[in-house]
Amino acid sequence: MEVISAHGLEKRFPDLTAVDQISFAVEEKEIFGFLGPNGAGKTTTMKMIHCVSPKTGGILSVFGMDVNKDARKIKERLGIVPQENNLDPDFSAFQNLTIYGRYFGIPRRDAETKAEELLAFMQLSEKRDVLIEKLSGGMKRRLIIARALINDPQLLILDEPTIGLDPQARHLIWEKLRHLKAEGCTQVMTTHYLDEAERLCDRLVIMDHGKILVEGSPEKLVREYAGSEIIETTPTPEAISCLEAADISYDIFGDLLQVQTATPQAIAHTLMESCRHTTVTVRRATLEDVFLKLTGRTLRE
Repeated sequence: MEVISAHGLEKRFPDLTAVDQISFAVEEKEIFGFLGPNGAGKTTTMKMIHCVSPKTGGILSVFGMDVNKDARKIKERLGIVPQENNLDPDFSAFQNLTIYGRYFGIPRRDAETKAEELLAFMQLSEKRDVLIEKLSGGMKRRLIIARALINDPQLLILDEPTIGLDPQARHLIWEKLRHLKAEGCTQVMTTHYLDEAERLCDRLVIMDHGKILVEGSPEKLVREYAGSEIIETTPTPEAISCLEAADISYDIFGDLLQVQTATPQAIAHTLMESCRHTTVTVRRATLEDVFLKLTGRTLRE
């Protein structure tokens, strides 16, 4: 079953086309990712999905309903985790959950019971009565995710869910998101942490300049666009001449020479023996290699 379906989706502004005729589908119970540099159009796409920015062209349906016509019905079934911390600083962790639950018409006693369950789920029970300003960054992100679950959403929208967190907090949130998936919660996320996308997403798209460049599972995209292994060394004239003589393709990024290959031992041997190169690194290709290959390495603001 398709939870989200988009065909020729557009978002145009007077001086910009932020999303340019993209098509994709999100299946029930999967984690689907939107990756891309700043300004690629991924956040705009997310805003159209959760009905806060109307589409200007194409078709976009969520739960089989049109986002422009049935926004209220769609929102009732969504959980939203925004990038920014928008918890109410005047209330405790528990109060932030119960008051938010009232927005969905959840009876007070039911909201309180659900809030206790969610605080326990996100390992925040001991912070139940603590004001927001007294919580760490990781605790705030976990509480925001808990708040998004107060209405038992069928679709969870996550915008940079672990932004700015330390490794321990990130791994805890990953564990909770995988648990939610196992419970049947469909998730759509954006992230700048490529290892996060590689570990969590069943499928993803990489966007740039408002268009989808590629779509597929992380494993498929790495295999297709980066090979299985990456060899790295310094781009000396000797190494370049030697690789060209052996008809081995390479890329140079600043002070780094890279070879994408499925036969790393043979090429490493060539670099160290025939090319007399002493420093050669072999590593597994990652989604980050795919991302940089497709979108470039230029810094975007």
